[in-house]
Amino acid sequence: MTEPKKDQPTASAEGDNPDYPRIDKSIYRYVLRHTFRGQLFLLFLTVLTMPLVYISLDIPKRIINQAIDGKNLPEAILGFEVTQISFLMLLSVAFLVAVVASGGLKYYLNVYKGVLGERMLRRFRFDLYARILRFPSAKIRRTPPAEIIPMITAESEPLGGLIGDAIAAPAFQGALLLTYLSFIFQQDVWLGLASIALYPPQMYLIPKLQAKVNALSKQRVKTVRGLATHIGETVQGASDIHANDSGRFEQARTSGHLGRIFDIREEIYRRKFFIKFLNNFLAQVTPFFFFSIGGYLVIKGDVSLGALVAVLAAYKDIGPPWKELLKFYQVFEDTRVKYLQVAEQFEPENMIRKSLLEAPDDVEVLSGEFKAQGVSYGEEDATTVSNVGFSVPLDTHVAIVGAAGSGKSDVSALAARLIWPTSGKIEVGKVDWADAPEAVTGRRVGWVGTTPYIFSGTLAHNLYYGLFNAPVAAEDKDNPDEKHRIQESVASGNSVDDAGADWLDLSAVGVQSIEALRERAREVLEVAGLGEDVYQMGLATRIADAQINAQTESKILEARRQFQEKGLDVTTFDPDTYHVNISVSQNILFGYPLSTEFAPAQLPSNSLVTDLLREAGLFDEFLDLGVNVA
Repeated sequence: MTEPKKDQPTASAEGDNPDYPRIDKSIYRYVLRHTFRGQLFLLFLTVLTMPLVYISLDIPKRIINQAIDGKNLPEAILGFEVTQISFLMLLSVAFLVAVVASGGLKYYLNVYKGVLGERMLRRFRFDLYARILRFPSAKIRRTPPAEIIPMITAESEPLGGLIGDAIAAPAFQGALLLTYLSFIFQQDVWLGLASIALYPPQMYLIPKLQAKVNALSKQRVKTVRGLATHIGETVQGASDIHANDSGRFEQARTSGHLGRIFDIREEIYRRKFFIKFLNNFLAQVTPFFFFSIGGYLVIKGDVSLGALVAVLAAYKDIGPPWKELLKFYQVFEDTRVKYLQVAEQFEPENMIRKSLLEAPDDVEVLSGEFKAQGVSYGEEDATTVSNVGFSVPLDTHVAIVGAAGSGKSDVSALAARLIWPTSGKIEVGKVDWADAPEAVTGRRVGWVGTTPYIFSGTLAHNLYYGLFNAPVAAEDKDNPDEKHRIQESVASGNSVDDAGADWLDLSAVGVQSIEALRERAREVLEVAGLGEDVYQMGLATRIADAQINAQTESKILEARRQFQEKGLDVTTFDPDTYHVNISVSQNILFGYPLSTEFAPAQLPSNSLVTDLLREAGLFDEFLDLGVNVA
């Protein structure tokens, strides 16, 4: 390995340097770093909800023991005389209000948790994507897209639900559990002890069993990534597979991956559902204590029947929060494993400094000489550029000549700052190339590789791609939709730039209008020898139906007329003329069919076409012609 330079520290050397931000290894630290206030607000909502939950448990007991039995009725409430019926109605309405208020708070709490979780998931995915832009070129080449894409999309998906629940769920469910237990203990200590008798065994056994499930989950994720890599290789190497008749071997490899995934998932299911069976079994044992001990205490007169009924109702409600706590623990452990595995993949050595991707206010024009002093470059103990030194004025034409693998391509990549020298120094004028922001290297240096990537979109989008450096027009911040977009982007730690804004920087080309830019693009295409290719590509491209309107149609027809006037071979349709350069069906239809019902194979069964041929007296002639051809 080459010795890292000051601009390429190792992972261990990065520490807490803001220029090399690291992903928190603790998922809780990551959550609290970005959602501390939101988590406090969720805890506040939880505190508000618990008294209402307690009241909704206590009121049914009072309804049975006081209102229905008619014992210990208050003489007056707020100055109003109370009867047995009025007291019953008052308690019933109070119970309804408590239930509605508690349900409303729970609804708001759950929605807020979901929003908080989605914001954090959006932040996490954006952070991962931003780190890809800081990957060293060697890491990019060695990492198949089939591994990176699922990590940012599928593997990070569970984080959204967990982050919202990270503190609120255990706090809410734990507070709910304590509220129910405190109510039960207030009715009778023995009933309270019976309700928690089986919790200690569960608290001891579940983590032990879950640890093995976590290990299997980690193994499954690695195996699925291996399958994704294999599928990617199959897609890219399909021609070689067919040429070498190795399809059977590749299918066997696929079957091996799928078999390992199946075995792991089967073992996970066995252990996971055993944990569920154990939880359900222990939960069903507890009512035995209530029926036996509680019934005995009621018979002895130590506990009222209303209290026992209230305890049974409270215990019925204890089950869900306890199960939710156990479920949260299982999901948390599974998600924590995925989080750590994803984090490890996005912290390679020699990452590009974060500050280099931040654009300065002004990007000055480069001048002077391009100087290289003792520059070397290599990967994995293979040096392709060794102790190179030269000085070239920027307005000079230079050719670097060498055999394949001689390092000539690496020298050009070093000059464009696409790769970093393992030793030595590069300067452009007075600019240290290692400290130059990407706005300088990207806007002031043009570089075209042997296999340039074509981005999805229009041809113009790819031709003008080097001009999309920053939004040209400011956002309309008074627009409600724009305000919401910016607000959510800030809350999620995302870029506030609008991808749909105008990013085309005409000033960078030295033109004032889009028409002048197109003219300049045509000149550049001619210089590059691509003018005729792009021209033919444009003629062969069909305009999307959504983009065709009356104005577009008139322009196309006018262009055809001008082509004809210049003597070019352009097909136009005339009812009295048969065109020999197009098919019979296109002559009949006066053009290319847009609907499948007018496809050439469908014309013999199309009643509109056959009736038209009969009216024109051509049906029998076409039939005879078809028979002769057959």
